[in-house]
Formats: sequence, C-alpha cells, structure tokens
Amino acid sequence: MLSLDLDELKTYLRVDGSENDGFLALLVHSAKEYLKDAGVPESSSARYKLAVMIQVALNYDRDGNAALEKALESLINQLRVGEPKHGGSEPENLLEGTCGDGI
Repeated sequence: MLSLDLDELKTYLRVDGSENDGFLALLVHSAKEYLKDAGVPESSSARYKLAVMIQVALNYDRDGNAALEKALESLINQLRVGEPKHGGSEPENLLEGTCGDGI
C-alpha cells in the first residue's frame, strides 16, 4: 500500500551510498509495525508516508530530535482519528518514553 522509494528515504535522511540499504529497509518495516501498534492502519496517504519517514529518521539517527518526535505524535493522532477538530482536548502523548528506546 505505501509507496516509499528507498532513494527518496535516503534523500530525506541525507544518506549517500548503499551500505545501509538493508538496515533502512528494516527500519521502514519496523516503522510500519510501530504505527500499526499505535492504531494507525497502513495507507497510501502523504501523512502516513511522512510518519514512516520520521519514525525511520528517529531510529536511524538515534540522537533524538524533540521536533521530529512532536511531529510524529501529531501525525499519529491525525491518522488514528482523522483530521483534528479545533476546540477538542489535547491528545495523549503516544511517544513518551519510546523514541529513545527504539522500536
């Protein structure tokens, strides 16, 4: 369902060469599982693709990035319940304690 080209992912991550291709493929598969476990079904939407790419980036870099973590949390909430509605309550923190530990 998801159409994510490895070259596109490598451009996003600013990775050259092919020595990490197998590891990146593993991270993509792991990111899809992570989203599924968070209640997000696989789709071909741009937001789902971005969520996978961000999750891969968080696990590839391993230094952590608070802005990426927040962006992923927001995307997961949107993908789980559809477009956010204004005036609602704050979404729960789905990533607390997980981004630094990997998948």
